[in-house]
Amino acid sequence: MALSLLGAACGSDTQDERLLVVTTVAPLRNIIEEVGGDRIAVIALVPEGTNSHTFDPPPSAVGEIESADLIIINGLNLELPTLELAEANASDNTPIVLLGNLAVSPDEYVFDFSFPEEDGNPNPHLWTAPHLAVEYAEIVLGELSKVDPGGANYYSDNAGRFIARLWELDEAIAEATATIPLAHRKLITYHDSFPYFAPRYGLEIIGAIQPSDFSEPAPREVANLIGQIRDAGVPAIFGSEVFPSEVLETIAEEAGAVQVSTLSDDDLPGTPGDPGNTLVGMMVENVRTMVTVLGGDASALDGFDTSSTWQPSE
Repeated sequence: MALSLLGAACGSDTQDERLLVVTTVAPLRNIIEEVGGDRIAVIALVPEGTNSHTFDPPPSAVGEIESADLIIINGLNLELPTLELAEANASDNTPIVLLGNLAVSPDEYVFDFSFPEEDGNPNPHLWTAPHLAVEYAEIVLGELSKVDPGGANYYSDNAGRFIARLWELDEAIAEATATIPLAHRKLITYHDSFPYFAPRYGLEIIGAIQPSDFSEPAPREVANLIGQIRDAGVPAIFGSEVFPSEVLETIAEEAGAVQVSTLSDDDLPGTPGDPGNTLVGMMVENVRTMVTVLGGDASALDGFDTSSTWQPSE
């Protein structure tokens, strides 16, 4: 599978003059671009719409890793094959940064049905929570500044604008989710992508449907879920575009809930280069869907600027 070079608009004559950063999923690519701007080029190894938990990088990834000035991945055991490849092939001078491991401490890890504690893999989806995306941006700022001290002020300016946008998003989400009727502030998803997001906005995660091995749930598990959804009065079940599931519709029908399968955790809207192909754009769409389906008013998100915040260097 071909890799895509997803750098920000070039502010120098050739790509080789820019810092080369290798990462994995699209939300991380966007965070890195927002901070690095046109002083960096970013390679995202995991194609959008692909299951990042089981993605195995192709042999062609070795060349990108060998050439990287900086490797930034999510960590928390999300991309173990990529981490192993990086550790085996990166230059001795190339830092390998695990954002999730730095952003939260072990006592803040979330374990659940899809990520049970006995497996030792905490839920890695920190970036869907804007306040933790802020942590990611601050870590990226520090790492880029270490590798490229000459760009430290530029990176700081970019990070400041991006972090301000994330805090604005945090406020808009809080305003929108507050309009959901109290009895409906419950989330059940197929793939559990919002465990750090939901508690911040007063949403209760009832559970997730997808088992830890990414298979379909067993019949007994399905029956238990249906009973749990009925008892909790959950009005909707949220699926994922990346994890299509035939059983999701069955569970929704039996439980008397609406099924919505358009949420995304690492597939950004549009294509790279589009104004809204951003982490902020993805979360605005997600929250608008959640709030509307759960009976709230998502107008706090109307007109929210989802474009990139980085500015060209002089």
